[in-house]
Amino acid sequence: MLVVAFLRTIAAAIFLVFYGAVLGPFFILQAMFAGNVRILYPFSIGGSQIGLRIAGIDPRAEGVENIPARTCLFVCNHVSNLDPPVVVGRIPGRVALLAKRSLFRIPFLGTAMRLGRFIPVQREDPSAARASVRLARKYMREGISYVIFAEGTRSRDGRLGQFKRGSFLLAIEAGAPVVPVSVIGTQHLQPRGATLIRPGIARVVFHPALDVTQYTPATRKELSDRVRAAIANALPPDQRPLDAV
Repeated sequence: MLVVAFLRTIAAAIFLVFYGAVLGPFFILQAMFAGNVRILYPFSIGGSQIGLRIAGIDPRAEGVENIPARTCLFVCNHVSNLDPPVVVGRIPGRVALLAKRSLFRIPFLGTAMRLGRFIPVQREDPSAARASVRLARKYMREGISYVIFAEGTRSRDGRLGQFKRGSFLLAIEAGAPVVPVSVIGTQHLQPRGATLIRPGIARVVFHPALDVTQYTPATRKELSDRVRAAIANALPPDQRPLDAV
């Protein structure tokens, strides 16, 4: 089993390097000249989904019908590096991510992410983090939906952690409904700190969207608690938080 996982991981890595480094520049240039990512976005998402399949990951979505046909903020738990491609690939239409700044330094990938209005986040710098939230708010008001991992980093033990409240301030100020998203099982496929990807099923559960118009910046903790409870209720016992939600 480990040999199969190793070979699949290597094959997925080779594919993604070829896909991004050889084909990527043509689509990035096209997006730069066209002024939009209408072609670059499906190219990028499609490549990530092929990479998952090569690695033996079987992503499955539940509750897609709960996603409103408008700009949304998707708030997810975070247990693995697999979470972003698994979640984004299950959402109909275009979305963007608030992602760690180091990813934007990768050649071609960083350019593609900026063109897609992905936003770098520097968590250790509060002023830079606030600037990222302001930029995301601007883009959301222009119609871009975002995926946020509200814990701020991957869980160390797979269990749901505490949420950062900045993402909920973003939703309230942008007036966008919040869709709680439970990511299940990816911590067994590629745990935090692991390079090897084990084949298996990754589940993504989209919960009914929450209307944020009843909340204010002062009451965003109530919204945060409600979203966290929705996510926790769908998680298996080994991913549920030890504290009450």
